[in-house]
Amino acid sequence: MSDRTMTEAPAPAPSRHVDAGDEGYSKDLKSRHINMIAIGGAIGTGLFLGAGGRLAGAGPSLAIAYAVCGVFAFFVVRALGELVFYRPSSGAFVSYAREFMGEKGAYTAGWLYFLNWSTTTVADITAAAVFAHYWSAFTDVPQWVLAFIALAIVLTANLISVKYFGEMEFWFSIVKVSALVIFMLVAIYLVATSHPIDGHTPGLATITDNGGLFPSGVLPMLLVVQGVVFAYASVELCGVAAGETENPEKIMPKAINSIMWRVGVFYVGSVVLLALLLPYTAYSADQSPFVTVFDKLGIPGTAGIMNLVVLTAALSSLNSGLYSTGRILRSMALSGSAPKFTGVMNKGKVPYGGVLFTAAFGVAGVGLNYWMPGEAFEIVLNLASIGILGTWGMVMLCSLFFWHRSKNGLVSRPSYRLPWAPYTQIATLLFLVTVLVLMWSDGGVGRTTVMLLPAIAAALVGGWFLVRGRVAELAADRD
Repeated sequence: MSDRTMTEAPAPAPSRHVDAGDEGYSKDLKSRHINMIAIGGAIGTGLFLGAGGRLAGAGPSLAIAYAVCGVFAFFVVRALGELVFYRPSSGAFVSYAREFMGEKGAYTAGWLYFLNWSTTTVADITAAAVFAHYWSAFTDVPQWVLAFIALAIVLTANLISVKYFGEMEFWFSIVKVSALVIFMLVAIYLVATSHPIDGHTPGLATITDNGGLFPSGVLPMLLVVQGVVFAYASVELCGVAAGETENPEKIMPKAINSIMWRVGVFYVGSVVLLALLLPYTAYSADQSPFVTVFDKLGIPGTAGIMNLVVLTAALSSLNSGLYSTGRILRSMALSGSAPKFTGVMNKGKVPYGGVLFTAAFGVAGVGLNYWMPGEAFEIVLNLASIGILGTWGMVMLCSLFFWHRSKNGLVSRPSYRLPWAPYTQIATLLFLVTVLVLMWSDGGVGRTTVMLLPAIAAALVGGWFLVRGRVAELAADRD
């Protein structure tokens, strides 16, 4: 019997979910803002600062780690993009978790995201302080003072209005992309002409004569994956920004689809060129690898300019973190799972309570820079990785539940979809579990971080028992 002769199933129902956290925002983010926010999310501190130490540890095979992690980062943002088309929301995956997994799911997703960005905020101000120390004028300024100044500047701009955030991120991204393009053009010229750098001749021999693609074996490449995941921590930002954008269904596909080639060109391409220019042993965790190259070229002023660019990258990431957590916390506050004051907006329609709450953890990071300036970045990097893994996991779970509901005819999938569902979601979730295993295998700070998982789970459970009464009360009022 053909499908045409069978009784037709009822049309899938549209979303009936209404998120109170989506009300009150201005739709001031334009297409150019979203496109550059997507670029800024794919190019951050993890590349400009973190690539140096990872190159020193894993060698040229770091490019493989960036490529693999980049594929899964694309799956995550593509899954989020499908959900955005289904129902744009400033609460993003927290709002979708609420619809598909209930209030407990939204609570868990939101606080894992906050763990991600509150610790990333500390990493960003630490990176900004480290970059500032490159210049002799700031050498004698304590690292914690520079970290505090960076936080104060970006926080002030973030509190004014979403327009200021959008413009700041637009120009930050312009600087980052322009600098990477210039670096890559210079690097290609140096490789093509075999121009010597600090006594080394750029080219394939730089890799083959120094241990090859895996100079220390395959294991170091696998172990740096945890840090590489951090490099892609902001890719989900365009999904949050969709709630303050007019016509997101027209703007988002181009922004999301372009992430894949940006990853290939900027991340993988940059690392390959870095490996061709200098032996992997020339790089270190103490300095941006891009600054290292220009430093050794000996061209006056170029290293300082590149250092200014990587400082911009750190401030851009900090800007994004304050923006996104402010919106996520407001969505949670209006459902009862976050403190009430984090849901308050100012005249500029900015949820300043949530922004300030995140910044408060940045202030705690200033203290970490005072007590442990040498270890501050690595400590918060690992904690942020836990938050990122949790956030990406929740996005894929929401996508999986959404796909399942569509199969049951309860919702309609938009034309813009995550390909190969549900296998893509399952593969990504398995990848995230693998990263956790690698963190444990790495020992040191990574293993300590994984050992904190029971404490994080206990804190989430304890927090839920504190807020569940208010969550149930507000849910009953909405119903």
